Amino acid sequence: MSEVFKSSLSLRTMEDPNPTVSDPLKAAQAGMGMVPNMYAAMVNLPALLDTYNHGYAKFRAEAGFTPVEQEVVFLAISRFNGCHYCVAAHSFVGDMMSKVPTEVTDAIRNGHTVPDTKLEALRAFAHQMTESRGTPSLDQAKAFLAAGYTEEHILGIILAISVKVISNYTNHIFHTELDSGFAARAWDVVA
Repeated sequence: MSEVFKSSLSLRTMEDPNPTVSDPLKAAQAGMGMVPNMYAAMVNLPALLDTYNHGYAKFRAEAGFTPVEQEVVFLAISRFNGCHYCVAAHSFVGDMMSKVPTEVTDAIRNGHTVPDTKLEALRAFAHQMTESRGTPSLDQAKAFLAAGYTEEHILGIILAISVKVISNYTNHIFHTELDSGFAARAWDVVA
């Protein structure tokens, strides 16, 4: 197997003289109490971090999913994409902020069936949408809709996939080191 590319760009800081770099990092520090390594990588192209932040906020506010469902979607996509950083980060957010039951988070992390029927339908469909690159089968879509979701939720999953492509792929390119705050939920890529 060939060697995987790693970006030579460095993580940027709040002290950067370019305000298009430093301002969003200062905003992250103010809002989260930290600058995630992922943000410090993304801001090498400020438009990338800006687009990520915009899409992430829109998904959280307007996609029609509960906080628990949001984490299920993000975890399913990040796990499929093999992003160690985002699986750990969303496990942490699920535990501490969204209050996702640990058995749900752990099932997704470990590639097992989620012990809640509706959340399992959501996990499965988010995975299927990612794996099929947006071309689920008719039966897959019918199963998702029969679980109580809508076609608007399908569009919400597309928004989540677009956000996760930005974050997951950035983490792949940078081999982003996990922030210490997420270390308790570190995850190794599993098939």
